[in-house]
Amino acid sequence: MVDFADTPEQAGFRHTVHDFIEKNLPPVLRLRPDEAAFRGFMEEEGENERDARAKERAEALKKWRAALVDKGWIAPAWPKEYGGANLSPMEQFIMNETFTETRTPRLGVPDVGSTIMVHGTEEQKKEFLPPMVRGETRWCQGYSEPGSGSDLASLQTRAVRDGDDFIINGQKIWTSGAHLANMIFALVRTDPEAPKHRGITYLLFPMDSPGISVRPLVQMHDARGFNEVFFEDVRVPVRNAVGEINRGWYVGATHLDFERSSIGSAVGQRQMLDSLRTHLVEQRRQQPERSRLERADSPRLELADRYVEAIVAKTLSQRVISMQARGLIPNYEASMTKVFATEFNQRIARTATKLLGKYGDVRNGPEEYTPMRGRWATMYLSSVSSTIAGGTSEIQRNVIATRGLGLPRG
Repeated sequence: MVDFADTPEQAGFRHTVHDFIEKNLPPVLRLRPDEAAFRGFMEEEGENERDARAKERAEALKKWRAALVDKGWIAPAWPKEYGGANLSPMEQFIMNETFTETRTPRLGVPDVGSTIMVHGTEEQKKEFLPPMVRGETRWCQGYSEPGSGSDLASLQTRAVRDGDDFIINGQKIWTSGAHLANMIFALVRTDPEAPKHRGITYLLFPMDSPGISVRPLVQMHDARGFNEVFFEDVRVPVRNAVGEINRGWYVGATHLDFERSSIGSAVGQRQMLDSLRTHLVEQRRQQPERSRLERADSPRLELADRYVEAIVAKTLSQRVISMQARGLIPNYEASMTKVFATEFNQRIARTATKLLGKYGDVRNGPEEYTPMRGRWATMYLSSVSSTIAGGTSEIQRNVIATRGLGLPRG
């Protein structure tokens, strides 16, 4: 069962969110339409512009966070004692959707927080959750390894028990944001003799722990998003294990279910399409000689297909939130949403570069030759990794086949 329409109470809450935004959001933080559409694919601004805006936005962001913390809307579905507002999953969905629709920056908590909420001890909740709400910690994920990507359960990073500590040695790769993070959650092997899905433990520890080093992996669109992380005799307290020792695979699986739910992402994808359509209409009006491709039937129909897929993406997200509203944790449903949303991003970028012709391939150059500041070309390159991060599309399809359709494992 999927809930499509707001109840009267939900409609009232939607108005409450709108009113809060209008009263509390500093104007400098309201994203321009092009910024909102490309919030995950924006290129760096020029140095002077970046420096000038950064200070103003940093001060405004402090005020905005304070307002959200007071309201409990940084982690709205968490209990109030951990800084949340005890909202229902549907209310949280409405809040996130409204923020996206109004181009409002969302300041949330990482999915590791929800995992700690499900599997963590009371002491872990008190230690790790409030700093997330206050924005004092920034987390990265230590899952993939050079020989353990899609087959994550074959990971080899070792954690050997030494009294009240684990001593970690090994390497993680494709660690998003590790160069900016001050905390990491990682899966490590604590029992090498156990079957590979067992003998794994889910640990939390600071990135400034002695023995940790980070090396960048620069992507083909020139951004440093991914990193390699090396561990050499890193000590982590045993009390930082989330869930049972040697049962961390199941804790990590819960985390991925939260990560793959893609709640509200379809709103942003529709905004990208709106931004493209607006640009094409304006281009056709101003420079009709440069819009011959846009007038062709095939690309126009392709853009229409993308709009239809935006509706499909939103429907999948609504299915996930409807399950969460009933107290269920989405599993293969989350995989369906993840694989569709990430491949949809790639189709959007491909359609855009086709509609813009060769100008769509330009990332750096004079403004007249870089439509929409070259963001479509950047998105085309950066979206390649989206079907790898968080579990490849192939892995998602395996989950859908075995857990969703009941097909036997190959």
